[in-house]
Amino acid sequence: MRVYSIPMRTRFRGVTRREGVLIEGPAGWGEFSPFAEYGPAECARWLAAAREAAWDGWPAPVRDRVPVNVTIPAVDPDRAFAMTKESGCRTAKVKVAERGQSDADDLARVEAVRDAIGPDGRVRVDANGAWDVDHAARMIRSLDRWELEYAEQPCATLEELALVRRRVDVPIAADESIRRAEDPLRVRAVEAADVAVLKVQPLGGVAAALRVAEACGLPVVVSSAVETSVGLAAGVALAAALPELRYACGLGTLSLLDGDVVHDSLVPVSGEIPVRRPVVDVEALRRWEVPGDSGWRDRLLAAQERLGGPPVIEAGP
Repeated sequence: MRVYSIPMRTRFRGVTRREGVLIEGPAGWGEFSPFAEYGPAECARWLAAAREAAWDGWPAPVRDRVPVNVTIPAVDPDRAFAMTKESGCRTAKVKVAERGQSDADDLARVEAVRDAIGPDGRVRVDANGAWDVDHAARMIRSLDRWELEYAEQPCATLEELALVRRRVDVPIAADESIRRAEDPLRVRAVEAADVAVLKVQPLGGVAAALRVAEACGLPVVVSSAVETSVGLAAGVALAAALPELRYACGLGTLSLLDGDVVHDSLVPVSGEIPVRRPVVDVEALRRWEVPGDSGWRDRLLAAQERLGGPPVIEAGP
């Protein structure tokens, strides 16, 4: 068990440092990096993903490269333009509805991204559930002047997503409503979304995410939880194993971190990431490793108790 803490290059969803645990097992390294607000029940799924990566491995891929989008945080328009240009990606996901910012800020940022990516590129927005139904419908219509590919999680609940979906022409993608739900398949039952955004750690691993993808019957976008290349590799494995991959995936997030724990990081080249599993570099890990466990051991043990099965770490000192 190795605890890491890496600074974010730009504040992202209120986080300025990305922290987590790396675990080595017979199949390789796994990552356990739930956000601070997640309790033991949710963390158990993140631990299941780490255990799968370290002990079981992943399904065989059906493709050798995965198309990805660049993720644009809630930055000013000039920075958004530059980040889009520098990425080389033909799809951009733009964060909107940041606390402390205005609708005008969101409109300016999306306009800058559209200018940078050109008329043939694709632009999607992600509100992380921050809008109410009326606000979401109004903003999605306004933002669609720049031809949105879809709007991700405009509201918090599936019921709200279903209402917004009936009021706008832009496709709706569900993220938090799937990965934080007790039943991630309700998104289809209530007709809340056109696209399912799947993240490996919150869903309990690659195999579990593949089952969700098959059962929900929606086009899938594989996205990251802003992990190191160890966690990203699991997302790449999921995207590589899906029978169909219609959309670029949200796996180009390593640019948001100020470092990594591997030598050959999973960064996109010309908008794609090759399907491979990088190996943890001891020197790189040492640079970002945290002395002691910073409370992560207790979080992991609490998740392990909920998860059951073979222990990832022993409960003793």
